[in-house]
Amino acid sequence: MVSEAPPFWWRKPDWRAWGLSPFSFLYGRIAGHRMAHGRRASVPVPVICVGNFTVGGAGKTPTALTIARAAKTKGLKPGFLSRGYGGSLDVTTVVDPHHHHATAVGDEPLLLAREALTVISRRRFEGAERLVREGADLIIMDDGFQSAQLAIDYALVVIDATRGIGNGYLVPSGPVRAPLRTQLRYASALLKVGEGNAADRIVRMAARAGKPFFAASVKVRGQEDLQGRNVLAFAGIADPTKFFRTVESLGASIVVGRTFGDHEHLGEDDIADILDIAAREGLEIVTTSKDYVRLIGHHGRAEELLGACRVIEIDMVFDDRRAPALIIDRAIAAARERRLREGQKAK
Repeated sequence: MVSEAPPFWWRKPDWRAWGLSPFSFLYGRIAGHRMAHGRRASVPVPVICVGNFTVGGAGKTPTALTIARAAKTKGLKPGFLSRGYGGSLDVTTVVDPHHHHATAVGDEPLLLAREALTVISRRRFEGAERLVREGADLIIMDDGFQSAQLAIDYALVVIDATRGIGNGYLVPSGPVRAPLRTQLRYASALLKVGEGNAADRIVRMAARAGKPFFAASVKVRGQEDLQGRNVLAFAGIADPTKFFRTVESLGASIVVGRTFGDHEHLGEDDIADILDIAAREGLEIVTTSKDYVRLIGHHGRAEELLGACRVIEIDMVFDDRRAPALIIDRAIAAARERRLREGQKAK
């Protein structure tokens, strides 16, 4: 799967999108067939997948965290399942946030592991089985909607209201991961994040397909004292401009902005550049939670940057505060029906 989205994917289709369309046709046939005909293995606990239609970020990780907190409030023991993008480990692993580094397990799993039991695995069924053995009674997949490796009881598809599905084309002409009609067939509900109308078309398509729709927004924890501050902001996430808008919404002035690739680990020169510019210009350094955890465990100037950073932490807040609990209840009911069907087939 492509991990970096070229800018033209998020604009109106042009010659680049049109020229790549034959490859998109082939990609779509393969991705659609995999979703429709993949052998989805089953585990004995409910599985919620937080995914998206496109390559790149839409708010999946904070959404997964919000659902996990709701699950714990209900007395459940949720467990996160992640592929571990950006990490080097290729074996199924229980993530220990006090021991593992992002270079090994990826940045998102480290954030998830701070909240609940987290397993990374390239083989999602194997990872799900490990979570069950570790005592999880609800599995929350962070991404993996298109993988078709694991039976999913509730698929919540997150879509950014300001980016939508970009130019609407399939990879490599655009950011869409599989044919939309196929993806909608396997979606349980949509979650639109933020304000904007870029997602309206896909929301209407989902409504015609009878899919429920939720809305949510990103809320920053604290940071009131950033008002009027001059800052150097850096981000290595799928949509850095979203982070920059968040910083500016807090009243800070971004004098210098640095963007890096999604999940990118900063090199020594990049780290030195950030520290030197901030010191020379008298700027406060701000970054994302994902960028921050990628610095943990390193020494030298990376450790210096870690101590100098102010982390802008966010939460995903559903407009209907009851929605996360409702999603969990529906996943539990769907899992019960799935197990009943499986039991009948086994007779």
